[in-house]
Amino acid sequence: MSEKEKTNLTRGSVSQIGNGLKRSRVAIYLQLADLFRNRISSGFWPVGSRIPNIDELEQEFSVARGTIRQAFELLKAEGLIDQRRAKGSFVLRAPASISAHRLDMDWASITKAHQGADIKTLATNSDVQLPDLLKDGSQEAASYHWFKRLHRRDGQVYLLGSSYLDEELFGCVKPSRFESEPLLVLLQEAAAEKLGAANQILTISVADVDVAATMEIPLNSPLVVMHRFVHASDGKLIYASEGYYRGDAVRLEMNIR
Repeated sequence: MSEKEKTNLTRGSVSQIGNGLKRSRVAIYLQLADLFRNRISSGFWPVGSRIPNIDELEQEFSVARGTIRQAFELLKAEGLIDQRRAKGSFVLRAPASISAHRLDMDWASITKAHQGADIKTLATNSDVQLPDLLKDGSQEAASYHWFKRLHRRDGQVYLLGSSYLDEELFGCVKPSRFESEPLLVLLQEAAAEKLGAANQILTISVADVDVAATMEIPLNSPLVVMHRFVHASDGKLIYASEGYYRGDAVRLEMNIR
């Protein structure tokens, strides 16, 4: 994109962007940091280029200089920009890209989705009850075994999951296997011919402070939230989970004809 095209694009969107920043409940400096990251990722601000100075950005977005400096501090901490005295701010590198994770919609594909991933169990607890968020109105197990797990590919986190497995089924599998193997594979093995219907729900959200820190992503990063439910053949809810997928690491494909 030429400098003239960038200038025209900027002039045409100044009021819209400025008003949008002020309407959101999210802190303005966090919104600006996201916008600046996108400008770097898209090549609008190429690696090695000088970023417009604070005076120019203050005029473009109609925000305080201190707010822009706060956004810059976030990008600097992430190693994306460098600020040089008397010279300005420069783009050091683009945000790291991450391989897309396919969110499949059939059981066979779903059970294979995490093959090859580095799965780490962060916390686990036995004999717990299902939280209201994951109740679907069906018969519940007497108790569940809870897992909080982090999934990585190529060293980058793509999923943070909180899962509840029927305690009885948990006892059918060697405990050490739950430390790093995909839960749905173990569920399928434990339930065998008793496995019944399964469904999942996808929604869009953003990362709060805890999720962002655990997933090693910026605060308010886009997320795809998945709620998944698996029932036994008699209708009992034997597995329920809530998964947070990085929004930039999700690929959803559906045949519509």
